[in-house]
Amino acid sequence: MNLNKIITILIVTCSISSNAQKNEITTIEAPDGIHYLTNAIGQPIFGTYLFDGAEPIVELAENGTGFYQLHDQLKRPIIWGLECSERGIPISNKGFDNEEYKFWYQYTDTESDGQWNLVEFTIHFKSMKMYIQGERLKVYSDEPKKVKRK
Repeated sequence: MNLNKIITILIVTCSISSNAQKNEITTIEAPDGIHYLTNAIGQPIFGTYLFDGAEPIVELAENGTGFYQLHDQLKRPIIWGLECSERGIPISNKGFDNEEYKFWYQYTDTESDGQWNLVEFTIHFKSMKMYIQGERLKVYSDEPKKVKRK
């Protein structure tokens, strides 16, 4: 094995192991350019977001998949993420009692046009509510989940 191959293998191995310890970053191309996404921002964002307590809903899974339902339409599968830097640091605008992120999603069904859609995602810390598009709501808790013991 020559020296170039050994160096290449070491670089790839180091890159893989260092990326395994970080949040996974997805690179997307939208009409306004390249964006970087993560689905881990250190908040309990996963779950179901309801409109007035019912449908239409948004469901977010930890693996970056989920469902997005528009008004008067069926749920459609998506991939999603919140905008971050190239290094995976979430980008947000902090207010007095809230934080706003850019939420990107893309439909993954056969009707998908492959476009990425952008909506607002906000966390309101005092009321402990999260909103997608200002209308889909999830109430969250800072309390750690209790483990049931047998």
